[in-house]
Amino acid sequence: MESPDRSTIEAFERFDPDYDADVHTHFRLVVPEGHHEMLRLDKYIVQFIQNATRNKVKDAIDLGYVLVNGKKRKASYSVRPGDVIDMSLPKPPPPEAEPEDIPLDIVHEDDHIIVVNKAAGMVVHPAFGNRTGTLVNALLFHVHDLAKKSNKEQRPGIVHRLDKDTSGLLVVAKSDVAHNKLAKQFAERTVERSYQAIIWGTSEKKEGTITGNIGRSKKDRKRMAVVPDDQGKPAITHYRVLEYFDHLSLVEVKLETGRTHQIRVHFEYAGMPVFADPVYSGNRVVYGPNTGSRKQMYKALFLKLNRQCLHAKTLGFSHPETNELLFYDSDLPEDFIYALNQIRKLCKLAL
Repeated sequence: MESPDRSTIEAFERFDPDYDADVHTHFRLVVPEGHHEMLRLDKYIVQFIQNATRNKVKDAIDLGYVLVNGKKRKASYSVRPGDVIDMSLPKPPPPEAEPEDIPLDIVHEDDHIIVVNKAAGMVVHPAFGNRTGTLVNALLFHVHDLAKKSNKEQRPGIVHRLDKDTSGLLVVAKSDVAHNKLAKQFAERTVERSYQAIIWGTSEKKEGTITGNIGRSKKDRKRMAVVPDDQGKPAITHYRVLEYFDHLSLVEVKLETGRTHQIRVHFEYAGMPVFADPVYSGNRVVYGPNTGSRKQMYKALFLKLNRQCLHAKTLGFSHPETNELLFYDSDLPEDFIYALNQIRKLCKLAL
């Protein structure tokens, strides 16, 4: 079927602020001019969509995921010649994750939690396009191996996430009780987290705050963007400059909120994209001369990194069972250190 155009997707978004085109399958039906049979909307649709039951279609209509000529209609609506019916059905969830023997850098583990230092390039949770090789696959193998030794059934629960190409610390729950208590800490913003990033630009202020609601980009559904205040979700990012370079800075970042791609989106919005970020404008020479050896140096660094220079360095929270305050600090990964050393060596330090 023909995919709906941009205006149709925007119409879905007006009806549902959380609408995500990436997790829905779209169908478009045009009622032919010669159609004269009086058919309910749900009955008409079910004739054309394979494996769609009438109940499933009716639920989609009731939830507002069916538009007739750009407007919501009831399931009992009688279709008419020339009607353009756009429908968005949720894609089926990915299959249950399977355990995979993938090495993990485990910083701490007990009967209730696991703290992992995630490598760049690893997806946290299976999804469309990434069904294997994820952190969850690796954790399932790890806890299954432990269960065989201890006769205790355990299943890891992801409490928070990092982008695929962001490295650093994550805490994972081993039980529903631990998961709920940790999730509450994240919701109440009592968890201490800090990131380090290399960014383009040299802010005049050593400390700053970036604010702006974050939602899905209208231009590219795979990107997030800062959107008007009546759209998206509020987001607040604090940063502190640790080291200045010529047209670049090393910064520490702390979040008040945890939106998708928040650091990367906010720094791009502020004109200081994260260094080497291929999605949010960081994998090009943003400031300074783009010529000669300088251009070649950065091109070589972008190729070597092949990801944004962003690392979740510290993580602090209350243990869900003992309430003990825990704090972890991780080393910067090798590729990050390499980029930092190259920049220190080849860029003139700003005084």
